[in-house]
Amino acid sequence: MSQLSEEQAEEYWRRNVSLMIKLLIIWFIVSFGFGIILVDVLNQFRIGGYKLGFWFAQQGSIYVFVILIFYYARRMAALDKEFHVEEHDEEDH
Repeated sequence: MSQLSEEQAEEYWRRNVSLMIKLLIIWFIVSFGFGIILVDVLNQFRIGGYKLGFWFAQQGSIYVFVILIFYYARRMAALDKEFHVEEHDEEDH
């Protein structure tokens, strides 16, 4: 793992926090917005036989959360590689 300058470390964490905030906003919109606030509007539509608002409250927000976890891991791996701070196995040294 390489040592980052103070400016690089600040940029790395700024981008990390920015990504987390964006993903948390998406998760909030999907779980709270679609599952609670907009449930009546979304219930006018059906997915797999279930009302869409109900589906988001029970299943959709969980699926989106899992997708966001994988997306975050992928984006952070790319960010780590860009800043040359990716983790290596002990055998790589």
